[in-house]
Amino acid sequence: MHHHRYWFEAEVARQVLAALDRGEPRVEISVDLNLSRATFTLQGDALVLDDDNLLQREDLQRIESKKNRIFLLEGGELVVLENRDEGYYKLVPTAQAPLLEISGVKMHISKGINPFESAGQMAAQVVKKGDRVLDTCGGLGYAALAALRLGARQVVTVERSETVMALRRQNPWSQGLSAPGIQSVQADVDTYIRELAAASFEAVIHDPPRFSLAGELYGIDFYREIHRILTRRGGLFHYTGNPQLVRRGSSFVDQAVQRLKKAGFTRVEKVPALMGVRAWK
Repeated sequence: MHHHRYWFEAEVARQVLAALDRGEPRVEISVDLNLSRATFTLQGDALVLDDDNLLQREDLQRIESKKNRIFLLEGGELVVLENRDEGYYKLVPTAQAPLLEISGVKMHISKGINPFESAGQMAAQVVKKGDRVLDTCGGLGYAALAALRLGARQVVTVERSETVMALRRQNPWSQGLSAPGIQSVQADVDTYIRELAAASFEAVIHDPPRFSLAGELYGIDFYREIHRILTRRGGLFHYTGNPQLVRRGSSFVDQAVQRLKKAGFTRVEKVPALMGVRAWK
């Protein structure tokens, strides 16, 4: 049986508590992390969602007290969307789609732009209608979903972490990943890419973790593999992030550009607005 699922974070809990305090009979809120809004009944000291799910005042106070956490309510069970098995992984609320945080590092351009939109802008740099697209470091799958919206015929999205795959299944914004045009692969892309056929993708979106966590994904060998699997005139968008360390005369991004050229890319250009580089075969 498919249970209803409801997502909550501090701001929504605050809205419900305020409505309870005012003695209102109903409250209009988003219970899917800003995808939509709906109206629910307030009864006694509780928010009634359906026959199996309600939140008492103390539940709401607990949610409100935990800033930067997302709670999922399903079948009467309230769980925090986080995992401490290998580092500390959690989904973090924003004004729009949640983002992924790993051991205190937000896997996203967070300043002034939301994760869903920035992933869309990255994809739009290189993806055309009818393309077969490789998304190297899938995360919550926002870039893969954007590629599909842009008309890609197939998207292969690779994510190394089982924990991230599990959080993705609990994120309402990632639900489109079960679409027929998307193939989700759990693998280390540094190994996986070597098994892919030459000239088999028109576009690659490469949004790796920061250099200190995955240096190999910024190396010339990996760049050569991307070049190999791209079709003639195929395009790469590579998020390089904000270089923490700019040495005189040679920045991190400039070095990545040089390596991409050495790997065979002909046209390589910086895209400062998206903190990345575009390259063409």
